[in-house]
Amino acid sequence: MADNFGVKLGIESAVARRGLAVLALALAGYSLHAQFGLGGKQLDGFFNNWLYNGILVACAVACFARVLARPKDPRAAWLLIGVALTMWATADIYYTVALQHLDEIPFPSIDDAFYLSFYPPAYVALGFFVRARTHTFRASSWLDGVSGALAVAALSAAVVWQAVLASVAGSSPAAVATNLAYPLADLLLLGVLVTSAALTGWRVDRAWGCLAAGLVLFAFTDSVYLYQAAAGTYVDGGILDAGWLAACIMFATAAWQPAPRRRAVAAPESWRMLAVPAGAALVGIGLLATDHWHRLDTLALMLATAAVLAAVARLALTFLEYLRMIAASRHEASTDALTGMANRRQLVADLDEVLHYGRPATLALFDLDGFKLYNDTYGHPAGDALLIRLGHALDAAADGHGRAYRMGGDEFCVVLNTSLDEKLLAACSEALTEAGSGFSTKPSVGAVEVPREAATSPDALKAADQRMYEQKRGGRRSPGHQSTEVLLGVVAERDHELAEHAAGAGVLAHKVARHLGLTPDAADNVAHAAQLHDIGKVGVPDAILGKPGPLTPEELEFIHGHTLIGERIVRRAPALNDVAKLVRSSHERWDGGGYPDGLAGADIPLGARIVAVCDAFDAMVSPRRYRSGMSTEEALTEIERCAGEQFDPDVVAALAAVMAKGGQQHLAA
Repeated sequence: MADNFGVKLGIESAVARRGLAVLALALAGYSLHAQFGLGGKQLDGFFNNWLYNGILVACAVACFARVLARPKDPRAAWLLIGVALTMWATADIYYTVALQHLDEIPFPSIDDAFYLSFYPPAYVALGFFVRARTHTFRASSWLDGVSGALAVAALSAAVVWQAVLASVAGSSPAAVATNLAYPLADLLLLGVLVTSAALTGWRVDRAWGCLAAGLVLFAFTDSVYLYQAAAGTYVDGGILDAGWLAACIMFATAAWQPAPRRRAVAAPESWRMLAVPAGAALVGIGLLATDHWHRLDTLALMLATAAVLAAVARLALTFLEYLRMIAASRHEASTDALTGMANRRQLVADLDEVLHYGRPATLALFDLDGFKLYNDTYGHPAGDALLIRLGHALDAAADGHGRAYRMGGDEFCVVLNTSLDEKLLAACSEALTEAGSGFSTKPSVGAVEVPREAATSPDALKAADQRMYEQKRGGRRSPGHQSTEVLLGVVAERDHELAEHAAGAGVLAHKVARHLGLTPDAADNVAHAAQLHDIGKVGVPDAILGKPGPLTPEELEFIHGHTLIGERIVRRAPALNDVAKLVRSSHERWDGGGYPDGLAGADIPLGARIVAVCDAFDAMVSPRRYRSGMSTEEALTEIERCAGEQFDPDVVAALAAVMAKGGQQHLAA
């Protein structure tokens, strides 16, 4: 059936193309006769009566045929265009048969009624065309249409209306009304056309383009005729009459173009947003300025003023739309897409504000224990639903006391407007607790008072993060953790920047290790190794570490030995024996070009590979006395560039995944 329909459609289109070609040849013949006298005077009757009226009737029939041939297309629009063309053809036929040979043609007459009957169905047809092409309208589209229509109407009124008014002076009321009805109808036609084009978003398909061109040509030809008739220069059967025929053929051509799909009006491109109201304003201002040298009719001045006002309103609306867009973008940038809660960006802004004013507050981080098992068991949609429920519960618990945030993944946060309140923290933890058949989720919590315990956002986040992971380990400090803190204290006494870098690298290394599936104890060892990987630099002379120029080969060898020194220092703590091995290999490269052992690929311990990536990343993003830090995106790009050469590609991918889930909370922003 579909194949038969396609064949039928192809046959109809071929017949339509041949018919339109015949109409185009007929128009060419008429134009040659009107302009150059093709065929001589003896053929005036054929060209001006039979051929002219035949073309009009054929165009109306083409529109009706379209309605019958393709009933699923916007039938009402083409039916009305066919009716409008029938009215115009009837008026011309009546003029040819009943009025053309009279010595004095009555005015107004019956054919004027038929001519004017062309316009109402054309107006309504344009409405159906708009309805067939879109199902939503923007307020700005309406204003575009109104401003453009007023500008076109003002320009036409300035040229045509004044001449017509002058020509009807002293005429009967019926003659005056009829003469003025034509320019008014043409002005309204152009206005409706511009408004319709604006409502469809200025999208021009073939059917709409042919129809719009035909209507513009029709109104233009009619306006020129009215002007010439008022000035007494119109010649019956002249080349101007070909304008009406060409317009009607365009209508018939539009009727047989493919119908477009209905769609919503998208926001127009920036140049259209400026071009339409700006063009309307320029036309209006130009006409108002012209009035100072050449007096224009009151109607033209009123329309010009209205066009300027509409253009100003359109530009004001555009400004308001951009303000709303900026506000929406800011809201999206500070809101978690899944839960609708404030996100990490908003947390940093709020925390910075609290610290700026020195107000006592509590920052608490929550990490859901048991969520991964729930997500793996019941699927991601169920996991998302759980996060939404828990997030809303946390919002309710913090309401009136502070603000809740989702950091990413299964991590949440609150900033409470009070000093540490155990009862309130317990309520927030309870809000993030849920149990059911075969599952249980509850949070580990890390809280810090600001500004008493941390004076900056990065310090507060790092401290809360460390305390949260301490609670994950059962609230006790392992011997390895205690030993690590002692050694880090030694590093901090000698180089504060190095200690800060070690802390940041340790937090990030723990997250990456857990992402790669390492056990909590193994992840702790990786974190300790990241914190202590450069401790061997305490055995390198300051003259070498701080040397401003290039190092000699002997000095480089001294630097490369700091991992061996670090291994010896760390191994003195029995609880850190496994950590010492990772410290030794923390500067090996994936391609084998590292030190001290020249290991390559999987021969490098996984923990050491994690330390190498996290060390480099934290070093890039952390500011130093002599440079500012890179952005997260820039640092990730550089790390990914070195994957497969300096770094393990799997570890680099894990780092990127952790950062995408909110792992960058160990940073300042």
